[in-house]
Parts: sequence; structure tokens; C-alpha cells
Amino acid sequence: MNQFSLMNALERQLHYPLGDTLPAHGGALQIAPGVKWIRMVLPFALNHINLWLLEDQMDGPDGPVKGWAVVDCCIARDESRAQWEQVFSNELDGCPILRVIVTHMHPDHIGLAQWLCERWNVLLWASATDYFMARLVSVRGAIEGADAGDFQASHGLSDPQALSIMRGRVEYFTNMVAGLPRRFHRMRDGDRLRIGANEWTCISGHGHSPEHIALHCESLGVLISGDMVLPRISTNVSVFDIEPEANPLALFLDSIEKFRALPADTLTLPAHGKPFKGLHTRIDQLSDHHRDRLAEVMQACESGPQHAADILPVMFHRELDAHQTTFAMGEAIAHLHYLWHAGQLQRQRGSDGVYRFGLADVPTNAAATRP
Repeated sequence: MNQFSLMNALERQLHYPLGDTLPAHGGALQIAPGVKWIRMVLPFALNHINLWLLEDQMDGPDGPVKGWAVVDCCIARDESRAQWEQVFSNELDGCPILRVIVTHMHPDHIGLAQWLCERWNVLLWASATDYFMARLVSVRGAIEGADAGDFQASHGLSDPQALSIMRGRVEYFTNMVAGLPRRFHRMRDGDRLRIGANEWTCISGHGHSPEHIALHCESLGVLISGDMVLPRISTNVSVFDIEPEANPLALFLDSIEKFRALPADTLTLPAHGKPFKGLHTRIDQLSDHHRDRLAEVMQACESGPQHAADILPVMFHRELDAHQTTFAMGEAIAHLHYLWHAGQLQRQRGSDGVYRFGLADVPTNAAATRP
């Protein structure tokens, strides 16, 4: 079964209550009491992001004020601002935005946070780790550019076009994020947020971003999963040069297991794809996906030490362009690091400066325990 057929087969195991219905451009679709779905275009292969409006209420100088909470923002570009203005005109019932919540610090989620906060004179809500990481990477070249290219070269990437993309990517974040609010309200794992008539619980996740926050409302049976649980594609889990020995895949797999405590029929609102039911099934699918990739990586390493660039055709059964290669490298390193931290592979750096991973001679104790 090819990758496309497999994705379709897995998708058929989930239930999409709205079928193929999507929100209109400039509008929103109510999908639960007090919850509206907005969909905005992205200029990438992943061509859209889902944003959410939640009915809200906050204390004002003259008493309670009814309005809306925004969850996630889209990247900073004129088309997105124009669509937001249509939403403000068409979907707010004459009420204001009262707060802006971001699940995590990636540009498609935080890009217009400052613009929205200034437009409505409200506070940003985010995890502290992702807020401060966003502040760090908003400095031109702080974690991009030459260091990132050198890091991937140390894991075997030799494609000159891909390396050129990496080393030239010094404004990748700042081109899509129109500044960041100077102040924010911190969200932490287990926090309970009163948003309008409903209580939402913060669930932290790691591996995709430093401290991703999903929101679960028990009374509505709704989970805003952000990028932690997506219905059709697997979440990007990568190692970056700023934390060169990280084990993000172990963090990610542990994080998605936290969602298994939620009811199986929870309506999951992902950042990409369509709202779906079948949360536990999807957790199983994602776990199986990474288990299979790890097994393939281990099998490849049985023939001799491998670097991450060697692993790309093992993990990705399609041709990658130079841009896609830079992201695929991060995932390949993440899978090698998982097995290295688990003691199943050992890492050595050759005289050429490249890290290679081979079968471990002696098992070691490690934090990661999955195969």
C-alpha cells in the first residue's frame, strides 16, 4: 500500500461529523455551542490553518462584557488581515475580541498575535516557554541561518541547494510574524480557564514545540488540539541546532498519551484538517506510525552506521525537494536520537565531522523506553 492509500485508509477509521463542509472565506462555522471554526489559507504545501472563536465574557469597568476569545492567529500577511476584518464584521455579533490565545509559537499560530492584540487592546495568552522562544527567534538569525545549516551538515546533509536554503533562512520566522506583544498571560498544564460559560483545561504537550497548550472543554466534549493531534498528517517532530542532543520524539509520544484520558468520542478540533471524532484511534495511529518508522531506521542501521541523510529515503517514501529536505532532516535526526537515547543505537562522530548511528554493543539505561 502506498503512502497516499495508507493515509486514506487511516482516515476512514475516523469520523468527520461535518463531512466535507468548510467555513466560508471571511466567515465562520459554528460546530459546538459557543464555538466557531475559521479556516485561513497558507501559502505552503500545508495550505490552510484552522482558527477558533470561543464565546467569552470578562469583567469591564461597567460590569461584565460579552465577546470572543480567539484561538490561534495565522501568519502575518495582508490576505489574512483582510479575512480577519471580514470575520470581525460578519461573525462577532457586534461584540469585541476579549483575549487572544495561541496554542504554540509557530508562525501560523502566532504570526498575527500582536496585530490582533493591538487591534482589540487585549492580552495574549500563551505558555511561557513558547512565548519566550518566540521572542528569541524573532531576533533575526537567532536560531536560523549558518548554525542551522552547519548542524544539518553534521548529520550528513550534503545537498548544496538544501544547505543553501538552510543557511539563507535568517528571516523565516520574522517574515511571517509581525512582531510579538510585549506582555502576555501565562498558561500552564492543568490550568482551568473560564471562557464564557465554559471551563477549559490546559493540556501541555512537547516535542513539536517547547510547550504546546491544547484546550479541553469537558462540558462541550471538545478538544482544541492545535498541532499535537492532526487527523490526516503526522505532526512534525524535529531536532534543531539550538538543542542538538534533544529527544523530541520521546516527548511527543508521551504527550499524545495524555489525551487518552479524554473520552473516546471527544470532538477534536485540529489546527490542520477537519474536526473529527476518534481521538483514541488517532493516538494509536500516530504511535503506530512512529513505531514503524523506528523499526525501519533500526533495520537500516543493521547494515552499518547511518547518518540522518542516509535515513531520508528510509523514512520518506517519496521524492523530496530541497525545501522539504530541510524539514525531513529534522525528523530523521529525531528518530535516530530516540533510538540513541533508548540505548538501541550508539552515536559516533567521524573524522569528516558527521554523526553516524550504529547498533549499540551494550544496552544502556535511558529515559526513553519505547522500541
